[in-house]
Amino acid sequence: MRQRPNYPAGAGSLLWLVLVGLPLYVMLAATLRTRQDYAKNGPLSFPRDLTLDNYTGAFDSGFGRYFLNTIVVTVCVVGVVLLLVPPLAYAIVRSRGRVTSQIFRLFLLGLAIPAQAVIVPMFYLISEAGLYDNLLGVILPTAAFCLPMSALILSGAMRDISPELFEAMTMDGASPRRMFFQLVVPLSRGGLSTIVVFSALQAWNGFLFPLVLTQSDSTKVITLGLYNFQTEHGIDIPGLLGAVTLSMMPVLLVYLFARRALVQGLMGMGGK
Repeated sequence: MRQRPNYPAGAGSLLWLVLVGLPLYVMLAATLRTRQDYAKNGPLSFPRDLTLDNYTGAFDSGFGRYFLNTIVVTVCVVGVVLLLVPPLAYAIVRSRGRVTSQIFRLFLLGLAIPAQAVIVPMFYLISEAGLYDNLLGVILPTAAFCLPMSALILSGAMRDISPELFEAMTMDGASPRRMFFQLVVPLSRGGLSTIVVFSALQAWNGFLFPLVLTQSDSTKVITLGLYNFQTEHGIDIPGLLGAVTLSMMPVLLVYLFARRALVQGLMGMGGK
């Protein structure tokens, strides 16, 4: 029996395509236009004289330095998360003691505390430690706020590992360290990919900590560097959108290559 076309679904898909594609077109088209062309013809018109000045102008205004600082912060935050969260999640999953369970619940209270609530004491703490206006002063609190969610995600992924596998390795005389590196880590690649993407996004898009804990141009990150396109006479919208396009490319590439593992890790978040 021949199925009838689903016209409402097709119309809904077309509407969704327009809602998603139109903002992308406006953003990408504006990056290829001059400021005068954008102001004269509006955001929806097609670029008449294509130009790459908005991309080169972004780097001329110091965007390359901000880009490098953001990469340093992101890589260090991901490194701290990968160093601390897998052993922590392994201890949470394998331990049967009440103390570990209570510590984990206390640890998850970090999910309920917004960064805005602790930014003032965080400022004094970073200043007293001599880390103000230093990238390390941004890396540490950013990584700390990534730990609770990352531990929750990875512990859920580790709970999906069959207990029979642990029993088999125990009978073979494997130590907890060997089970962690040879069993748990390989079978938790989906969860590891998820926390890598999550922590990388948190660090790459971070705004509050860099805003409060840094001051000089040498420690600015991308989110603060976008302010350079706003002057007392107005906003250079094509230049700003060019910088935004450049800033989103690395995260987009990470998501494209890790999207399957990301979905698998989120599906295993609740455990069995």
